Amino acid sequence: MEKLIITAALTGGIHGKEANPALPQQPDEIIQAAYDCYNAGASIVHIHARDKEGKQTASKEIFSEINEGIRARCPLIIQNTTGGPGLPIEKRISSLDANPDSASLNCGSVVFFYQGKELPFINYRSEIEAFAKAMLKRNIKPELELYNPSMFLEVVNLIQKQLLKPPYYINLVMGVNGMGGFPGTTENVLTMIRCLPEHSIFNVSGIGKCQLAMNTIAILLGGHVRTGLEDNVFYKKGQLASSNAQLIERIVKLANELGRDIASPSEARNILGIGDRS
Repeated sequence: MEKLIITAALTGGIHGKEANPALPQQPDEIIQAAYDCYNAGASIVHIHARDKEGKQTASKEIFSEINEGIRARCPLIIQNTTGGPGLPIEKRISSLDANPDSASLNCGSVVFFYQGKELPFINYRSEIEAFAKAMLKRNIKPELELYNPSMFLEVVNLIQKQLLKPPYYINLVMGVNGMGGFPGTTENVLTMIRCLPEHSIFNVSGIGKCQLAMNTIAILLGGHVRTGLEDNVFYKKGQLASSNAQLIERIVKLANELGRDIASPSEARNILGIGDRS
């Protein structure tokens, strides 16, 4: 099997320190967390930015501060989000101007449920295509985020319109608690894998309590893994994770037991076809 690419998803755009005090929010915290995850075995870091109040932001300036800070300390592949429930595309696309190596490209709409609220995250086909065109123009590798099997239709559309270059890096996001999510079960992740187009490389993210199970299945089936406090604030039932690095360390231990070697950032660049932008 290919060496295992581990992505560290440090902090999302929804929950904050109220969910886990170890969640990094300010640029210095995010930069330090990224460096710790690099030392633990991650080769990609998935970045969300927060403002001074800890709320999600698409500020080019904050993304740039984070990206430059990480590059000054380690050779991680930097993957900026273009997500953000409630943020318009005009703001979300600005993260691409912060010179990331890669960026998320959400391939459909979902409604997140959090603390009794419904948080719509709408991605129209025209917007998905606009993100793909912007990434193609900037030579930024898309990480295609799919929350259920129907979203493969958008991947096919992008391929047919020649808006993607192979290999296609597809993140199967399992277990989202909300409308449009696909429960994180073994059968469901196998269904998603069966839908992969030719020339695809797959990564699996498990949201909440299914994180470890989904990561384990990905390792066994030759895929890659995303873990971190964005997706799950617990280490195990009733025990908060102490850091993002703790979750990375667990994946490294598990991969070693299951016979998967860990990819370095340079090896991950070769596997995914990502150039060095530093």
